[in-house]
Amino acid sequence: MSNAAPARAFNAARQTTPKTARRIGRWPIGAWVCFAIIAVFFLVPILYLIVTALKTQAEYAANPVGMVQDPHFENFAAAWVQGKFGSQILNTMVYTLCGALSSTVLSVLLGFPLARGYIGHEKFWTGMLASFLFLPNALVPQFQLLFRTGLYNTQLGYIIMCAVNLGIGPMLFVGYAKSIPRELDEAAALEGCGYWRYLLRFVLPMSRPAILTIFILDCVWIWNDFILAQVIFSDTSKWPIATGLNAFKGIYSTDWPLLAAATVIVALPLIALYIFIQKYLVNGVTGAVKG
Repeated sequence: MSNAAPARAFNAARQTTPKTARRIGRWPIGAWVCFAIIAVFFLVPILYLIVTALKTQAEYAANPVGMVQDPHFENFAAAWVQGKFGSQILNTMVYTLCGALSSTVLSVLLGFPLARGYIGHEKFWTGMLASFLFLPNALVPQFQLLFRTGLYNTQLGYIIMCAVNLGIGPMLFVGYAKSIPRELDEAAALEGCGYWRYLLRFVLPMSRPAILTIFILDCVWIWNDFILAQVIFSDTSKWPIATGLNAFKGIYSTDWPLLAAATVIVALPLIALYIFIQKYLVNGVTGAVKG
């Protein structure tokens, strides 16, 4: 009897091993093929942009898709000076940090009570937040609001508009907060822990991946925005870098190497940010979906 169980286990393993091997051998290959295709679609345009930025105008006109022979890194310095990106990138950093931080705080303050059912008609409000994602940006009402309140052409007015454009942030936090056990709420209440203390001391540390995800998504949106800034600002010295790049494109639309160098300058900070905190972005989205 003692040898029968190992024998049956061995036979079962031997019977299932070929199927498992085929499954393990097949899916990683397919996954790698999909990864390679996606990488080509994403990396080739970036590589082409960088190669173009290192060419001269004559070299680009002679061979637009060829590899660069003699890199001209001075294109980046010329684009930086001619586009006046120094002051614009400082403006963008202020707008991005202040706007994304304010928007993230609002998403947390709105998302947690919705996730716990502290606000009545949870499904209605969740549906409202979802519908806002498909509505166009109300530029005319925002312009009228800022103009009548004296915040038109002010950096504070632009930061406020960036902060109240919550996007998908509240819904992400609602999904993530639902994964936090309700027993923690009850234990905190029994210990005499108030709502705000519980939110700050317990919920926020446990929701760090979701909060960082919301913050990153808000940063990407604010950094890339140029339409709202073009409507709000009449003073070009207050422009963010995306609006400056749009104006730069209108002036140097035929100088493709210089325009490519300017585009790399604008995109590089966001690419570096994503590389350093991509782990938190994935964890935040995964936790929100599971919740």
